[in-house]
Amino acid sequence: MREIVLDTETTGFDPLSGHRLVEIGCVELVNHLPTGEVFHRYVNPERDMPEEAFKVHGLSAAFLSDKPLFSDVVDAFLDFIADSTLVIHNAEFDMRFINAELARIGRPTLPMARSLDTVAMARKRFPGAQANLDALCRRFGIDNTHRTQHGALLDSELLAEVYLQLIGGRQPGLELGTLDRQGASRATPVVRTSRPARPHAATEAEAEAHAAFVGKLKNAIWGRNSAEE
Repeated sequence: MREIVLDTETTGFDPLSGHRLVEIGCVELVNHLPTGEVFHRYVNPERDMPEEAFKVHGLSAAFLSDKPLFSDVVDAFLDFIADSTLVIHNAEFDMRFINAELARIGRPTLPMARSLDTVAMARKRFPGAQANLDALCRRFGIDNTHRTQHGALLDSELLAEVYLQLIGGRQPGLELGTLDRQGASRATPVVRTSRPARPHAATEAEAEAHAAFVGKLKNAIWGRNSAEE
């Protein structure tokens, strides 16, 4: 089972107000385990960067000015996610921005049904508790001390760990195999030692010894069978 943990950074909260996507980060999971395959791109939003957004992710308009446009990275992005389920923290937000960018360049949008919202999962499991990424990292003992600002790839990596805890935690001891470098399941080979077949036919001496023993028995079953035959 392949899933993609996804996060984005933007210039603001509403794509309908002219805000744009500026960063995409994705982490691949196969059978709920990270494969090491990631997708990460900065995107030129073709506009300024509001101070409020800059304080969140630290991506300035100057830094993004020489980065590719969304239209330049969209094919690589869509190839990476393929038809996999998208695991997203507050999925509606990220999906709205991705779909706004897709619609802007005339591409089909992604159905919300493809997304799995970890905020909803956390609120269902821990009613009334904080469900933001930092709070969930603290709850599950996940080290996020290096997260001084939001970042799409970093947040996807942390979310992948949070997601695995939300669904019950890693249980590598139950894995029947390992993941190869492409993330495909590979069975662990089992080495068995064959022993030569045991001979079951009695030797002539054994047959004579058995007949002598049976001859000493009264009304032996072996004798009755022989007489019947």
